[in-house]
Amino acid sequence: MRLPTLILPVLKLYLVGLKVLLYQLFNKSFTVPVFPKQNGRVAIVTGGAKGMGYETARHLTSLGMHVVIAGNSEEEGLAAVQKIREENKKGKVEFQFLDLASLKSIHQFVQTFKGRGLPLHVLINNAGVMLVPESQTEDGFELHLGLNYLGHFLLTNLLLDALKRSGSHDSCTRIITVSSATHYVGVLNLQDLQSRSCYSAHGAYAQSKLALVLFSYYLQQKLTSKGFPVMVNVVDPGMVNTDLYKNLCTPAQLIKRPVAWLLFRTPAEGASTAIYAAASPAMEGVGGCYLYNGRRTQSSTTSYDEDLQAQLWRQSCALVGLPVGDWSAN
Repeated sequence: MRLPTLILPVLKLYLVGLKVLLYQLFNKSFTVPVFPKQNGRVAIVTGGAKGMGYETARHLTSLGMHVVIAGNSEEEGLAAVQKIREENKKGKVEFQFLDLASLKSIHQFVQTFKGRGLPLHVLINNAGVMLVPESQTEDGFELHLGLNYLGHFLLTNLLLDALKRSGSHDSCTRIITVSSATHYVGVLNLQDLQSRSCYSAHGAYAQSKLALVLFSYYLQQKLTSKGFPVMVNVVDPGMVNTDLYKNLCTPAQLIKRPVAWLLFRTPAEGASTAIYAAASPAMEGVGGCYLYNGRRTQSSTTSYDEDLQAQLWRQSCALVGLPVGDWSAN
């Protein structure tokens, strides 16, 4: 019984990957249009020191945004800041330490950020891990769930008041969360979110990406019902040639190298849809969307299940220590 349970998530994930690669073979990558300057707007980009996060931070800085790169490596973060500043002498970009695998670190990050009195117009939940061996966060959560999902869930909730205050009905603030096509085969097991009964790195990763979509849709619904000028969208970057794939098994790594060179998107191409969601005038006042290759598209059927969204929200609040009640009063 255990073997099929372990193999099925692997097969599903690789089939999704194959479908994405076929799309990328026959379709050009979305190109970021020229956007108006965004002077005075402040953005936080998690995982902004490398890969797609770096390209996102770099582009938003070039548009005049004040960008805070949030990451768990000070060395990488400061190097990214220096590189962006060398390219854009007048750019406002900085690094602030954030470990999404630690609830304590998330609280400290938010406290420090709020203590500076800055507004917040854009939050990009970009950081993530994929196919890591079975391990836990500082707080005992399965790592994919804890870092990819619960860390961003808590961070977003703690920053909601700043986002609400910084927005207006003619200039909404924006939350952009990076998911992936793997969410289509994700199975959310509310009785075993920690994947303790039978661990599969592939299944745990897909579940975390599905959870991000469910959470984003539910949050948008609640914000809209209260009339807050905050828009929440999910982006799917496609298959991008970053070190996210470093935990692939050796045979898969050997296959991946030539395939990635031919068919994977570059980090800049992968970041293009997140940049679009963060800065495009066409996305003003638009929320609750799943964006792929610069276009709105349908996410999985499961992701639109409002009962599942609400159940996940309640359970997530309990796990990270947030009240389930009137969060909108933050």
